[in-house]
Amino acid sequence: MSGGTLAVLALTVAAAAFVQGVSGLGFALIVAPVAGLLDPGLLPVFVLTAMIPLNLYVAWRERHSLDLRGARWITAARLTATPAGLALLWAIPQGALGAVVGAATVLAAVVSLVVPSFVPGRAAYVGAGVVTGLTETATGVGGPPLALVYQHRPPGELRATVAACFLVGEVASLALLFVTGRGHPADMGWALLLLPALASGAWLSRLVHRRVDARKMRAFVLVFALVSGVVLMAGT
Repeated sequence: MSGGTLAVLALTVAAAAFVQGVSGLGFALIVAPVAGLLDPGLLPVFVLTAMIPLNLYVAWRERHSLDLRGARWITAARLTATPAGLALLWAIPQGALGAVVGAATVLAAVVSLVVPSFVPGRAAYVGAGVVTGLTETATGVGGPPLALVYQHRPPGELRATVAACFLVGEVASLALLFVTGRGHPADMGWALLLLPALASGAWLSRLVHRRVDARKMRAFVLVFALVSGVVLMAGT
C-alpha cells in the first residue's frame, strides 16, 4: 500500500470514528466503500478489526445508557446468523466483493432513510440481529439494521447498545473467518497500524458528542454512504 493510499485511509478512519462516536453509526458505511475502492482485499477483516477498539470505547463511555434487553436479543440473533454470513461471503466471487459492498451500503442507507418511526420489540431486535449477522460478516457493513431499531431512542441508548452488540458480533465474525481460512490474522495489520487515527477520531467525538446534532450527522452519513456506494459499484 502506497503512502498516499495509507494517508487517505487514515483520514477516512479518523473521520468515521468521529462520526460513529457522535451519532452511533457510520464507521462501516464510511470506511467500507473507501477501503473497497482503495484495496478490496482489506474487506471485511480490516473494517471488523478497526471497529473493535472503537466500539469497546463507545460502549464503555455510554455504558449507563445501555439497553440490556435489546442487546441480549440482538446479540443472540446476530451470533446465530454469523455462519450464514460466512456462507454468503464464500458465495461472493472475490472480484465482485466491492460491488456487493457498494450495493449493501446503498441499500442500507436507503432503508434507513425511508423506514418510518416505530417502537422496537422482540421481533425487531431479532430481525436486526439476523440481518446484521449476515451483512457484517460478509461485507463489514452491518450498522443500519441496528440504527433503524434505535433511531428514535435517546442518542446515548443508541450509541451504547449498537456499540455493545457490534463488539460481540465483530469478535465472533473474525474468529469464524480465521478458523475457516476466509481471513487471516495478518489481515488485521493495517487496522492495527491505523489505531492512532481511529483513537484521534474517537477522542474528538468525546469532546462534542453531547453537543452535535446527531440527527444531522446521521443524515450526512447516509448521504455519504449513498454516494460512495454508487461510486464503488460503478468502479468494479
